[in-house]
Amino acid sequence: MGNLPHFQLFIDGEWTEGSEAQVMMSENPATGQEWATFACAAPQDVDRAIAAAKRVLNDPEWRDMTQTQRGKLLYRLADLVAENAARLGELETTDSGKLLAETAAQTGYVADYYRYYAGLADKVEGTVLPIDKPDMHVFTTREPIGVVAAIVPWNAQMFLTATKLGPALAAGCSVVLKASEVAPAPMLEFAKLIEQAGFPPGVVSVIAGDAENCAIPLTRHPDVDRIAFTGGPETARHVVRNSAENFAVTSLELGGKSPVLVFDDADLDGAANGLIAGNFGASGQSCVAGTRGLVHRSILKPLIERIAEKAGAIRLGDPLHAETHVGPLCTAAQVRKIEDTLSKAQGQGAVIHFGGEVADRPGNYMNPTLVECTSPETETLKIEMFGPVMSLLPFDTEEEAVALANKTPYGLGSGVFTQNLARAHRVSKRIKAGICWVNTYRAISPIAPFGGFNQSGYGREAGVEAILDYTRTKTTWISTAQEPMANPFVMR
Repeated sequence: MGNLPHFQLFIDGEWTEGSEAQVMMSENPATGQEWATFACAAPQDVDRAIAAAKRVLNDPEWRDMTQTQRGKLLYRLADLVAENAARLGELETTDSGKLLAETAAQTGYVADYYRYYAGLADKVEGTVLPIDKPDMHVFTTREPIGVVAAIVPWNAQMFLTATKLGPALAAGCSVVLKASEVAPAPMLEFAKLIEQAGFPPGVVSVIAGDAENCAIPLTRHPDVDRIAFTGGPETARHVVRNSAENFAVTSLELGGKSPVLVFDDADLDGAANGLIAGNFGASGQSCVAGTRGLVHRSILKPLIERIAEKAGAIRLGDPLHAETHVGPLCTAAQVRKIEDTLSKAQGQGAVIHFGGEVADRPGNYMNPTLVECTSPETETLKIEMFGPVMSLLPFDTEEEAVALANKTPYGLGSGVFTQNLARAHRVSKRIKAGICWVNTYRAISPIAPFGGFNQSGYGREAGVEAILDYTRTKTTWISTAQEPMANPFVMR
């Protein structure tokens, strides 16, 4: 164990072990071998991180820093992220199994999220109110909401960190960032860039650990003012319950079973590529995975043939290799869940056109799989599997397609493939989801809000409005009257 890389916690500007000296192993999903260790936070470490975050809000070094100065720090962080994208991507790939081609490129692009919020830092403005009392000058200002608990899962870590950390720091908050205990290495390495960028100690702490010793004490802590959580709905329910202890403003970006509607006038190559991107991209380990493919019955067979042809060229392999298209799943538990779900689907009459089995190689590999379903109740259309499994279900009319798309408790992503512009507007408007991609899939930008409806959560990340979610509005009344209050017992 002593020869493996070891990652420490970053608390109040210091690198440290957990106070209870607990250490966890991290496994490389591509080999099934342990490759690193990391320190785990105990409740007292959470207390220390939050105490530092609370202290720094009243420290002139951070409190009195101008919005423009905060933006410059974020620009510096963005440059460091871009410079270290290859290193962070390699760590994320080794720790989680996601393709290096995606992790390195996504980390490099994430730098633009920090630049976006760096530019917004001094654009957050108050308002002078046209008050109905002529002897009053009334205006609003936006102040930092306070201490933020940001909780990020193992998939798309750099992206999901940026969507929380960027607006929070631009607004002047302090942040305790919790990495997943499944694959925390890139987050703990990223903390070095926070330090190098010059943020005062305590503005950002990065911790990792299990639910009982880390996540629960963090989300229920009385000094936490804002919780930004990305993860699964079941964990989110616990987060919401914990927030009842501190009344923290909470945003949730959760999972989904995103529908992708393919109409009979769609470009088949474009639709096939969109479905492959939405199901096999990131090895299917994406919260916006388009795992409910709804296809007009008249084109179902030719579309399956087109997808199968393209899937034949998919390379399953080492995620560190540039030629690999699909890598391993992060955990062995995901593989077992997919096997169980596929077995149930077959029992319900579903047909597996290709894949459906664990790859014959070391590590957590699942072959890309295409399932043709006969009912919307088929197990693969209901369960979020987080793996390379595509399920297709036929429809006959636009009304039926929309009804099937909305037949879910989730509402994060969605897709529409059609050459009919009127239909594209009509259908995208009716789908109950926070995001709708038309004739494309799985695109992101710092400019575009990201988030869901229903059990896919609430609140939005990215875009202008996200920075406002890390502020509170203060209203200031200034009397300009020359005479004192006429009657102190009557409300003005």
